Amino acid sequence: MPVPAAEWTTTILVGVGVLGKLAARAARPLSPWLGSGASITPGNGRVVLTFDDGPTAGETDLILRVLGARGATATFFVLVNRARRSPGLLHEVRDAGHEIALHGPDHRPLTSFGAREVGRRTRDARRELEDLAQVPVRWFRPPYGKQHVGAVMAVRRLGLTPVLWESGLYDWVDLPQDTRIERGLSETRPGSVVLMHDGFAGTEDGVDDGPDPGVDRPDLVARTLDALAGRGLAATSLEVALGSAELVLRPRFHG
Repeated sequence: MPVPAAEWTTTILVGVGVLGKLAARAARPLSPWLGSGASITPGNGRVVLTFDDGPTAGETDLILRVLGARGATATFFVLVNRARRSPGLLHEVRDAGHEIALHGPDHRPLTSFGAREVGRRTRDARRELEDLAQVPVRWFRPPYGKQHVGAVMAVRRLGLTPVLWESGLYDWVDLPQDTRIERGLSETRPGSVVLMHDGFAGTEDGVDDGPDPGVDRPDLVARTLDALAGRGLAATSLEVALGSAELVLRPRFHG
């Protein structure tokens, strides 16, 4: 989606706290250009299930089995450096009927780069991912959810829509499995975009977030889907959900 280019916006870096809130408030009239999705319009009994940081052998493939057994679909936000190493696994995601989206060429945050470099990196990563997956890519999730105004504009100019999340299952930290599910579901409502992972980003992805907490992610997915079903909620990909809902766009910046 083309965005009028204003040179000053490429220099603005908006962090957390008061500055982030003020920037988001000021940008509300520009939501079609600067907004990110974190939910869909409720009322259809669905949540959007998303996975970051894959594909990962021994995780993505097992999660696909869980999703298939329960008739659920999901949107997978892929790291291109991992997809490059595991194209067959990427094709398994596609062939199982799930949606493929872009998480980045690696896991370095957008706030490490200026707007022009964000645009270049994202453009090249999208082209490579579409070539590997042989499907069009329309959604982008910034690593860690970190993005500044210039980064969002750069992504939007490429025709991509940023997608964040409204709730998550805490599968990136060391917690008891029951606690993850309890916390995650307490934040989830009809229409939520739910964050999960089919991998854990590390030094091979350009970052060092410490050791993988060793989450049994297939078990977490299974128990989460069963709990959602018990609440009358179906988990689907963003693509499927938008067949009967709309993506809610709001300006959200985080440094």
